[in-house]
Amino acid sequence: MYRIGDQLYVQPDARLAECFPEDEPVRMTRQEVAVARSHVEAWKAIANGIDDYVLVLEDDVWFTPGAPAAIDRGWRAALSRCALEGGPKLLYFSYSDAGGSAARVDVCDSLFRAVRGLWHLSGYVLSREGAAALLRAMPVVGPVDLWMNYRFAELGALALTSPVIAQRRDEASDNAYSVLPYLAKAGIIDAGHGAKPPNQLRTGPVLAWTGGAKRESLAMALSMLGLRVRAFDGDEEPMHERELHEVLKTFDALVNAPLVPAALSAAAADGRSVILLEADAPPPAGLEPHRLPPLRSAVLAPGDSCDGSWEVLCGALGLIKPTEAFPAGAPRDLRVFRDDHPTGRLGSAARVLRDDRQMDDSPWILPSSKGWRPGPIAGRLVCPPGLPVAEASMTEASTSFPGLVGTFPGNLASFARESVQYGVEGAQLVLDAVEGGRRPYRSGAFASVRSFGHGRFEAEIRAAPGSGLITGFFLHRDTPRQEIDIEFAGHDPRRMLANVFFNPGDDGTAMSFGYRGSPYWIDLGFDATADFHLYAIDWQPDRVAWLVDGVIVHERVSWDPTPIPHLDMRLHANLWAPRSEELARRIDESTLPAAAAFRNVSVRA
Repeated sequence: MYRIGDQLYVQPDARLAECFPEDEPVRMTRQEVAVARSHVEAWKAIANGIDDYVLVLEDDVWFTPGAPAAIDRGWRAALSRCALEGGPKLLYFSYSDAGGSAARVDVCDSLFRAVRGLWHLSGYVLSREGAAALLRAMPVVGPVDLWMNYRFAELGALALTSPVIAQRRDEASDNAYSVLPYLAKAGIIDAGHGAKPPNQLRTGPVLAWTGGAKRESLAMALSMLGLRVRAFDGDEEPMHERELHEVLKTFDALVNAPLVPAALSAAAADGRSVILLEADAPPPAGLEPHRLPPLRSAVLAPGDSCDGSWEVLCGALGLIKPTEAFPAGAPRDLRVFRDDHPTGRLGSAARVLRDDRQMDDSPWILPSSKGWRPGPIAGRLVCPPGLPVAEASMTEASTSFPGLVGTFPGNLASFARESVQYGVEGAQLVLDAVEGGRRPYRSGAFASVRSFGHGRFEAEIRAAPGSGLITGFFLHRDTPRQEIDIEFAGHDPRRMLANVFFNPGDDGTAMSFGYRGSPYWIDLGFDATADFHLYAIDWQPDRVAWLVDGVIVHERVSWDPTPIPHLDMRLHANLWAPRSEELARRIDESTLPAAAAFRNVSVRA
């Protein structure tokens, strides 16, 4: 292997010459080097015991028609053929026959044993034993898919008779996106709860002061690390030591906290606390930065652009550096990490959630020990809605709110456009049983074409009746996942579920650690499946209010018990069938088909 400029070259081994007939050396680009590294990381994860078998996919793949059935047949044949060895070590689902002359032996209807000549490595199943063998054969010399041909004999490599995974041709692979979310939306896989949340802070409380920039990057960064962060505006009354102690029972990190000098000195003297300062931040009164222990303090550059702040910040906190870029943060005027609870709301009052779904103790939600309950709303008024920026009667197909195709993990139904039916009563989302689909039910959904910021989102809705069904009207976004929900359970139509999901990060940050929310059931006083009523989500920078027929029935402020979502979201409506019987009970197929109706949908600035 040798280098010329930005290219790496490897001379193919003579054993592969007949299958890779080019006389020229095989070029290895920087992208191919990155691909090899990604595969090696997957092998390490398998060998370290994540699972006995893992499907390894490159990021630029698609599944051919009939792939699930072919994979099932091939996998059963591979298990049978390798029963004495404890199962296959390497099974190709994706490959390209190099020059049409790849050597195949032990061919059957479903698969064959590969000798050499399989090019491309977009999708394959690898066992823990196979991963260990590949790691022992390191280093990778040349393109990883060519290199693996040398391992076929040792691994007893198998391949499906015909490949069922191909590389995408509609765009170049840059190894910067993942196919898995698309597979989940298509119903091919269930993505479960996604990645694990960040490691919990092992030190004591974090006290940080910033230079007062227009965007709150440090508060956002601390939240991305899994800390509950409270930010201050600077005009609050300074806290004494006892008040600081009480606040730190709820929050892990305070940014720009106003403290009397004695409270600050006591906090700095605490052997567990961490003190952070942005380089342009004036030290608060009573703090002498040069006297801070270096292992429990750090100075961060403002306006970080090279991820250096992640290194400094994570080093001070003893946490692993995120893969995402250091955030620019939310605009200060959105007040994302402020605590806007009315006085006394964080006491030890008994929780009043009326279902079996428990709030967890994950990052970005108040611990259940705080006894969160919604606050009083008597006398509260919301601002009148502004001018409409999108609206549709939904009596006919709308270009602003088109029907959707797909699904999501946890949904027993797939969405299809033909399950959205238009008429004088608006859009009917019809859920019914189907045979031969990836999911046992088919239903309807629609969503806004564009995303919106703060405003009033409303529709006249008649929810679907029936056990096991959920009618949803909600705002949602991914990367990071944020959501504001209205949902109706078909078995309990006199109540409405309000919920908020919050994950931190800038737009595009993949922070979606599970399905975290703060659900609350609201008594409506009527049957939501019997007739249309007007439902609205009024989303403002400092609060969210839920309205029914123009009356506020529930509201949240920041840290009540999550921060308020701060990034643009799309408006969605759907009828779905949860896998969770705790949420909606078991579906009663005798009530199908069932329909939810939506009309006069509007978004107002």
